[in-house]
Amino acid sequence: MSTKDLLASYITELRRGSLIMAVLGCLHKPQYGYELLQTLKQKGIEIEANTLYPLLRRLDKQGVLQNEWDTSESRPRKYYVISSEGERLFQELVNEWNLMQQSMEGIIHEQEEK
Repeated sequence: MSTKDLLASYITELRRGSLIMAVLGCLHKPQYGYELLQTLKQKGIEIEANTLYPLLRRLDKQGVLQNEWDTSESRPRKYYVISSEGERLFQELVNEWNLMQQSMEGIIHEQEEK
């Protein structure tokens, strides 16, 4: 495997690990799937629809999200919003993210000083 391919693989792995936190962070107001895709894209997070929709269903099934159908338009849309349990989980993930970020910054700065 080339260095370029290896880097691409590692970047994908790194992004995959933070998608749940990004999705939860964007769902403090109700959004339907395509709208959420656009929100994430505007925030610099690229995610494929075939990755997002199964993730939404899984988080909903786990009780981290709630959903509601809006049938007032010609095309019904399923809106997702973070649940109270999801909010607690999100806060814990943010805390862990901050701790990990501080640790990584220490490692990176240590290497830069050499």
